[in-house]
Amino acid sequence: MKGYEVGERQLMDAIKMLAPGTPLREGIENLLRAKTGALIVISDSEKMANIVDGGFPINMEFTPNYLYELGKMDGAIILSQDAKKILNANVQLVPDNSVTSSETGIRHRIAERVAKQTGEIVISISQRRNIITLYLGNYKYVVQETNKLLSKANQAIQTLEKYKTVLDRVKTNLSALEFEDLVTVYDVATVIQRTEMVMRIVNEIERFINELGNEGRLISMQLEELVVNVKDDGRNIIADYIVDDTKEINAVLKEIRSLTSEELLNLTYIGKILGFTQNANPLDLYVIPRGYRILSKIPRLPVTIIDNLILEFGNFQKVLKATIEQLDDVDGIGEIRARYIKEGLRRLQEQVLMGRHI
Repeated sequence: MKGYEVGERQLMDAIKMLAPGTPLREGIENLLRAKTGALIVISDSEKMANIVDGGFPINMEFTPNYLYELGKMDGAIILSQDAKKILNANVQLVPDNSVTSSETGIRHRIAERVAKQTGEIVISISQRRNIITLYLGNYKYVVQETNKLLSKANQAIQTLEKYKTVLDRVKTNLSALEFEDLVTVYDVATVIQRTEMVMRIVNEIERFINELGNEGRLISMQLEELVVNVKDDGRNIIADYIVDDTKEINAVLKEIRSLTSEELLNLTYIGKILGFTQNANPLDLYVIPRGYRILSKIPRLPVTIIDNLILEFGNFQKVLKATIEQLDDVDGIGEIRARYIKEGLRRLQEQVLMGRHI
């Protein structure tokens, strides 16, 4: 049996259940301090029916103390899917021996096989090594000490700050080129590349935050402050430059995320994903944005108005050069909003050019 494949969201949810500050983690910490090994299965599923042997029903609300007391027995403990109830205790787990396992210890081997066979969360607590190991499908995760996690998370935040500085610089440069009508595919691909680099670090930090639970609140606040508008700008840049504007942005993002680290460094791959494949040197092509990103920077300009502007004029340069009268004629705008758009674009251009030269 190959076992269950597990998605990223499932992994994050499982890890979050074990985060410091949760009742489950508190109960497990009690077992560790008592040097008591244990097996815990989190499942309401009928998949466990053929694996469970013996034991007795509990059916009571979960508390860390109850887990500690029941953990003194040799058998496994079965918790409900939300880990809020203890269903059974002192259970013998009998997984299929044909399920492969790389573990050497009996408890860990059983835990791995049960997780692979059922796709459920199985937690093994090592009595000898004082280690918590989570199994979910084919995935194995060893719970790390809080101080080590905090150290790694802080290092990742520092790295993110450096990458975000570079991203801001290339985005400012792209904005200036958009106003000057001098954008090439190279400039666009560079911003998308840097955005993806930032998002990969963000995903790593989010995993740390999930693992840290209550201890990760400060890291979470720092992360939120650092990545304001990064996702939205990334989506708008794709909407601005994708050759086939009927292609789903999520599909493009998925292709970019699937690039290896080496492929991401090659801007030609990003150019191809955007649809620039008909030229021997696609990165040298001059392109004009549709205008989603810049127009979204004008405060209080509704998305429907941005869509109407792009539908009417076709690209950002034509919007930029449009007179107040021409803007006034666009559905939903009117003279007051037309003047507001012209003034907003003028201010953005000044800010971009000033930022470019700082």
